Amino acid sequence: MLSITRIANLYWLHRPLFTLSNRTSITKLKLSTFSSVEVSCSSDEECDNFLPWLERKAGTKISSVLSIGKSAYGRSLLASKSIEPGDCMLKVPYDVQIAPDNLLPEINSLLPDEVSNVAKLAIVIIVEQKMGQHSEWAPFMSRLPQLGEMHNTTFWSERELDMIRQSSVYQETIKKNVQIEKNFLAVKPAFDHFPEFFDGITFDDFRHAYALVESRAWRSTRGVSLIPFADFLNHDGAAEEVVLSDEDKKLSEVIADRNYSPGDQVLMRYGKFSNATLLLDFGFTLSYNIYDEVRIQVNIPRHDPLCAKKLELLHVHCTPAIEDVNGFSSSQDSFTIKEVRSAKGKGRGIPQSLRAFARVLCSTSSQELSDMAVEAVQNDGRLARYPLKNKTRDMEAHWFLLSKITCLVEEHNVSIKSLEPPSSPFMFQKLALRKQMARDLLAGELRVLKSASEWLKNYCTTISKS
Repeated sequence: MLSITRIANLYWLHRPLFTLSNRTSITKLKLSTFSSVEVSCSSDEECDNFLPWLERKAGTKISSVLSIGKSAYGRSLLASKSIEPGDCMLKVPYDVQIAPDNLLPEINSLLPDEVSNVAKLAIVIIVEQKMGQHSEWAPFMSRLPQLGEMHNTTFWSERELDMIRQSSVYQETIKKNVQIEKNFLAVKPAFDHFPEFFDGITFDDFRHAYALVESRAWRSTRGVSLIPFADFLNHDGAAEEVVLSDEDKKLSEVIADRNYSPGDQVLMRYGKFSNATLLLDFGFTLSYNIYDEVRIQVNIPRHDPLCAKKLELLHVHCTPAIEDVNGFSSSQDSFTIKEVRSAKGKGRGIPQSLRAFARVLCSTSSQELSDMAVEAVQNDGRLARYPLKNKTRDMEAHWFLLSKITCLVEEHNVSIKSLEPPSSPFMFQKLALRKQMARDLLAGELRVLKSASEWLKNYCTTISKS
């Protein structure tokens, strides 16, 4: 048995699929209805023949309790019968899932080793879509979102990206586009060998297919896999979900975690993703996202006379760079802040590593840095994880962080105000939608920053009184 989750690094209208993970154990999908908004749903007559087609192709029953419908969020899955917790809602065999090994061997043999599984599966999509009705996957390919229906930030114009310049998503979008272009240039020579499939395929076409994979695929023993029918499940950030894939039976299944009445929309949580991740990888945001976070960069000024010594000290004692669940990598000068639930510091939000960095950055003497190094060796090896003995110096370090965060609060406020008043009814629909997404993203980050600011103010006040 092997678990699977969504493939995300860091969506809305046409929902994506799930995040990919490599944990080993049985995989189940726990779902719930979307409780934060009321969503009217109706049947989707255009998809009435989709499930019968897939079941004929699989040679087995996939679902007897779900049907494809329409909601405000695009296509969705509805309960067609009463469902109880623990009921298996759908089973999709591996042989009707699409993975990189579906790529024609003659094409695959021409691809360099650095081409990712995501890129390979994107090529599969391009080939099958090029074949049109001659493709064995035509009913599935025809129902994938078109280019104009996707709102991942990699598709935003420079003007649109300017709306989120204050967020780390801005730089992450630029980096992702570079990554996709690198993959495109790597596969382009292979494209030239097969004009019957790739004639006229542009970078935008490849980026579209690449985004379809990133927003809809699951990690599997075959690399990554698209799972027809299951990919109509929409996202509920409040749901509890566990994705399980049965390696013995060679199928993926979805298990209900609550009761459903006929007509209820069935949703799942793609992951504990912030709006930054949802917007970057899936092309949607939530109006209120409990998983919102802020990435901030803090650097030691090059003109600091102790710059070299501070950098050396951080290098010796810092933890290795890591990648979080959303795909964002963290380094010794980049930190993720989550919402602090109270001014007294309850809840996550101010990373100890960030506070330690501030103590090092604000040091004014070599002796102070040496003392920190000795303390780290005497304890667990981590640098400046305890309050400085000199309370005034410790408070200065935290006031520095407060000033940094205060600047970010002001910048986010200015950016949000520039997006107001609400969009004119005459505004182009796509721009209006992306403007709202930008507002959701920045408002969530602002909430996190304000909570961090209050925590730091309280900390400094407490030190000054002690």
